[in-house]
Amino acid sequence: MSLLDRRRFLASTLGGMTAANFVPSLFAEDRPAIAERPLAAPDAAPASLFLTWQKDPTTTMTIQWIGPACDTSIHYGRVTDAIWHARNVSVRPFPGTDLRVHRCELTGLTPGAEYVFQIGETPRLHRFRTMPAKATDTLQFVSGGDCGTGEHAIGTNILAAKQEPFFALIGGDLAYDNGTSPRTFVKFLENYSRHMIDPVGRLIPMLSCLGNHEVKGGYNGKREAAQHYLSVFDGLFAEKTYGVLDIGDYLSLVLLDTGHIAPIGGEQTDWLQSVLADRQERPHLIVANHVPAYPSYRAPVGATGKPGTGAENRRHWSTLFERYNVDVVLEHHDHTYKRTHPLTDGLKDKNGVLYLGDGSWGKLRAPQKPEARPYLAASSRAYHMTVHRLEGDQRFHVALEESGRVADVCMSASKRPARRG
Repeated sequence: MSLLDRRRFLASTLGGMTAANFVPSLFAEDRPAIAERPLAAPDAAPASLFLTWQKDPTTTMTIQWIGPACDTSIHYGRVTDAIWHARNVSVRPFPGTDLRVHRCELTGLTPGAEYVFQIGETPRLHRFRTMPAKATDTLQFVSGGDCGTGEHAIGTNILAAKQEPFFALIGGDLAYDNGTSPRTFVKFLENYSRHMIDPVGRLIPMLSCLGNHEVKGGYNGKREAAQHYLSVFDGLFAEKTYGVLDIGDYLSLVLLDTGHIAPIGGEQTDWLQSVLADRQERPHLIVANHVPAYPSYRAPVGATGKPGTGAENRRHWSTLFERYNVDVVLEHHDHTYKRTHPLTDGLKDKNGVLYLGDGSWGKLRAPQKPEARPYLAASSRAYHMTVHRLEGDQRFHVALEESGRVADVCMSASKRPARRG
């Protein structure tokens, strides 16, 4: 990255970090038709309210929360309109509790638009935005993994929200409920709901993939072993615990399961090859998974001939990432910050695949140094998340520590020759 590009990117990315603590706005000034509605206390909404996507992020939004059974509806409309629409909320059990999962998917939305919604007759208004259909302007999202419910995870939430991302992609080990603690899972959602609101008051949607601490036993489980995680993310992972989300004509997010429920080899690998082959015209093709192919803490080679961490990823997936020129692989699990060199067959190659991670949103370990792991370009012991800024067919990646310090900066550009105009 040139010095000019680096300065420009850092200035635009970190600008929001100097702002004082913000209070989410109700934006009544944007909608005269709702200006007379009474303001509400911050607790006049479900404590675990969050947004996600099951389908097209340019025209849909899924609203969810976990709480006592509530027969209600969602009223919503564009910020600039005076017309309200209504959708019913579905209710079903939250496993192991008397609580219920409440879900409402809004469809037929306008791409790149701002919306407000209201839950039932509660007076509080919530705001969100849909993804644009075309990436004509710069946009950014944040990523990370291995959160938990402690103070450092909350600190990283606050930092991430200040970056004004379109969404957050959390690559596994969200709550550390281990498929057995519903209270822990709800606490994670409550923390996310409270803090993942951007500086202008918009809720930040959450995407994720499965990690070992979502699953009872961690690996080789059945779907019921991830009952709390799948109670809210089964909209995207309805049949399989891996999937792909296409955003407009510019971004595809491939979300994988590193052996927690779905085996890495076989059906998932066959699916992955087909998905990557079908998306070669996408300017941005990004993969996220939990266990890293190129770990920064755990050993990539096991003792006495046993497979090391990421061995199956490297065997089944890395060759596909290289063949189909995947732009970036976001991986986690090791609780550090790491960036690899662009890699081909594990070796430094300017035309290879970039791996970023390693999951220290709220958990921390001391990584191996690049001298000890030649595939590493950078590593550090820091709570962090990464801001990804998409500009044309380029991506700028800035790792920010919980304190706001810049841990690392890098750039990636698409290597696929055929792209949409």
